[in-house]
Amino acid sequence: MATITIVDPVTRIEGHMKVQVTIDTVDNVQQVTDAQCSGTQFRGFELILQGRDPLDAPYLTERICGVCPVSHGMASTKALESAAGLTIPTDARILRNLVLGSNFIASHILHFYLLASLDYVAPPPSAPWTSCWNVDMRDPTSLSQIAVNFVTAVTMRREAQEMAAIFGGRMPSPPAFQAGGFTTKPTSSMISAFTSYLNNLITFINNNYIPDVQLLQSIYPDYSSIGKGPGNLLSYGVFDLDDTGSPDKLLDRGYIFDSMPGNVQPVSIDNIKEHVTYSWYDDSTNNQNPANGSTVIVDPSTKTNAYSWLKAPRYHGKPMECGPLARMWINGDYSNGISVMDRHMARALEALKIGNAMNQWLGELSTGGNVFSTFNTPYDASGAGLTEAPRGALGHWVSTTVDGSSPVSGPAIDNYQVLTPTCWNASPKDSRGNRGPMERALIGTAVSDPEQPIEVLRVIHSFDPCLSCAVHVMRPEGKPVVVVNAGVRP
Repeated sequence: MATITIVDPVTRIEGHMKVQVTIDTVDNVQQVTDAQCSGTQFRGFELILQGRDPLDAPYLTERICGVCPVSHGMASTKALESAAGLTIPTDARILRNLVLGSNFIASHILHFYLLASLDYVAPPPSAPWTSCWNVDMRDPTSLSQIAVNFVTAVTMRREAQEMAAIFGGRMPSPPAFQAGGFTTKPTSSMISAFTSYLNNLITFINNNYIPDVQLLQSIYPDYSSIGKGPGNLLSYGVFDLDDTGSPDKLLDRGYIFDSMPGNVQPVSIDNIKEHVTYSWYDDSTNNQNPANGSTVIVDPSTKTNAYSWLKAPRYHGKPMECGPLARMWINGDYSNGISVMDRHMARALEALKIGNAMNQWLGELSTGGNVFSTFNTPYDASGAGLTEAPRGALGHWVSTTVDGSSPVSGPAIDNYQVLTPTCWNASPKDSRGNRGPMERALIGTAVSDPEQPIEVLRVIHSFDPCLSCAVHVMRPEGKPVVVVNAGVRP
């Protein structure tokens, strides 16, 4: 007989998320037969930005998330520069890459050691780790190596943040990202300090992070076949390598359907549509491209079939997984699989790839060089800024108009739309009833104990969801709970 298990909120992620799974016995295996991933906050930044000076956008959108603010700063400035047809100086491009790369490394280390590994490694028998579930934790002696690295990982993550602040000005929400370029001119002492941090981080990634993921994979080999999503992978590409209008990138732009290595296709953002059939938005906004999208909320109590503040983006009508696994597949750097462990391994290998590239970019910087091109905000223009956040494909879309309400008329934001990685990964069902990637990945996952569904959390955490980015209305009362309704069929 089926049971419904609700985990609300899912902990060890950024933001607030509720997951409901239906667990039933299929072929003598107790497993997930249905799943709903719910974003339980409304973001609203799109509405906040309407009517504001376009130059406010990078600073405000960096506040969408404290873990990946750099990506929002990058996407927002790219959107404004796209609208203006502006190319930034070489040193500004490199400095942006270095700060963004620092943020990627900090986020990847944070995710594995502090958010995900505790699904597999028994915590110390003391606060704040207790009390904890009594679940499948294998080979604690071998895995103690990962536990030993917890404290070092915290230090490494802090150093990555400090590294980003050298050029970015501070972390989180570095103020150096500005339409037209960058506000920091590198000095030799800055480059030297950045290099020292980076070398420490590369050593940690090589000697600790990658071996720890390999160890985890060897002890939990079944998770190399658990948690497979739809197999459709998407990357906007990231880390521009030249100053042309269509630059080469360290990690390429493209998409793959059905996990087909080598069959990478070019991305056209015109093929992106956002569905709201199962989201708390007005149905008149269904199936819109973000370039002309709108944010029209409804009272959740009036739309009974909906269950999330996330929209459901689709590419060519298909749900797409994005993130390190997608980027490394599309770039040709990884094609072992699309499982839980593959996500962890691709993330670790990507951290090393980015770190090594950053070393090269440091050598390309010129001290005291030009880092800014004059930016004149365009009237009646539109632009798109596509980049990657640590968790995957991130796009900002902006259109401007003339603001005649102030004494001195000027350009103002007419419409702004943000499509984040977790909107792709944790999206609800679309208009055709197709589940999002995370929901798909949960289907078929065997669950030993519906009251302690650790297997469900392992799948969820492998995506490293960031609901802070994806959504922002929350319940102030209550405690984290797992609710099991025995004998209830959906």
